Amino acid sequence: MTNKKKTKKDKPAKAVKMTAEGDITVKHKEKIKRKDFEEILEKIDIELIKLQEWVKQNKLKVVVIFEGRDAAGKGGVIKTISQCMNPRICRVVALGVPTEKEKGQWYFQRYVSQLPAAGEIVLFDRSWYNRAGVEHVMGYCSKEEYEDYLRSCPEFERMLTRSGIILVKYWFSVSNKEQEARFQERIKNPLKRWKISPMDIESRSKWVEYSHAKDNMFAYTDIKQSPWFVVEADDKRRARLNCISHLLSLIPYKDLTPKPFKLPARKSDEHYVRPPKQEQNFVPQKY
Repeated sequence: MTNKKKTKKDKPAKAVKMTAEGDITVKHKEKIKRKDFEEILEKIDIELIKLQEWVKQNKLKVVVIFEGRDAAGKGGVIKTISQCMNPRICRVVALGVPTEKEKGQWYFQRYVSQLPAAGEIVLFDRSWYNRAGVEHVMGYCSKEEYEDYLRSCPEFERMLTRSGIILVKYWFSVSNKEQEARFQERIKNPLKRWKISPMDIESRSKWVEYSHAKDNMFAYTDIKQSPWFVVEADDKRRARLNCISHLLSLIPYKDLTPKPFKLPARKSDEHYVRPPKQEQNFVPQKY
């Protein structure tokens, strides 16, 4: 029996594993290098600007929901999308704990007020799915409220899509091991420590409960009009590129970005006299 020599055509095997949520993930042997990531992202950013102009010109109403475990990478993707777009067209909604007044409202009411007008894109960093996840698992809502939510949510989303809203839902799936590594990184880094809340720490002991809640949420709300799309998020860079590329594929658009143009010559005014500098307050040159 002879040993077969490896050739350049032979591709490295991919390790297949299953997350605690039951999602099958394919772990690539090598992560995307920063240089390659930035090159791909630059091209994607250009496409996002094209989408932005298309949404504006055609008065579309786009809602993108980002859900998933703590430290799954939702915020990073949202920041990547929004940082190159016009904040008057694309805005991020990340609501805090409801006020006493909001607690007495129809559950979906405070989210309805954040929905886009014509020509807008709204990115929800967590959304009305709080009730299906954290509120249910941590006991912040009653069993009756939870069950009513599961019945009402699909009808609410069907109503949104019938009104003309383009609704896209992403679930970021991260493994227990990777989440732990990201938590430890945040604890060590003073610039990221604020990202860990007491709620995140308390939720760590309820991994299985959150898994069941996610499965039940999908069973009720993964509907034809607004299906869930799962993003494998153990690799942050791949997750960002895959998610944004997929979002671009869901909304047909054409390039309406303004063409390059020449600035007109600036008119000079010889009679203008600038006020003395010493009469103004300047920021000290510390650096």
